[in-house]
Amino acid sequence: MSYVVDFTNVSTVGLESSPVVEALAGLRANEARYFHNKYEIDFTTEPAEGTDTLAWVTKILADERGIVISSPALEVAEPPVPGIRWAYVFYESGLAINVLYELVEGGKHAVGFKLSDGMEVPDELGAFKFARQKSKLAGTIRGSYFVIKGEY
Repeated sequence: MSYVVDFTNVSTVGLESSPVVEALAGLRANEARYFHNKYEIDFTTEPAEGTDTLAWVTKILADERGIVISSPALEVAEPPVPGIRWAYVFYESGLAINVLYELVEGGKHAVGFKLSDGMEVPDELGAFKFARQKSKLAGTIRGSYFVIKGEY
């Protein structure tokens, strides 16, 4: 079942099994607010299991950097931004991964990682340096990224 994320009244729907459920819900709401403000799009998630979105993100992580996320994926989202395939995966550990893939020739292609407030850096992401940003919805978010070299 899909869920339209409300960034005004933050809900933990779909994320209840996370040990940092409140922070992860705030992180998800922070992303929803971004898409609402920038694109006037509702940020809608669905359960991750068996989705093309999860398979695509998993393939990019494995092919580009040999990364396999050990935490179970809870939800995915693909906001309908014209000219961009933008995929999100929210993991039980509190990790959120997004893939920005502009569809025009020579467009931006990158993977972003965001860590919910209160979670440790997962072992599989230990090579990355994380910058901090403050969010009213999510507390302190730590983020990092890498540029995608291949075609997906």
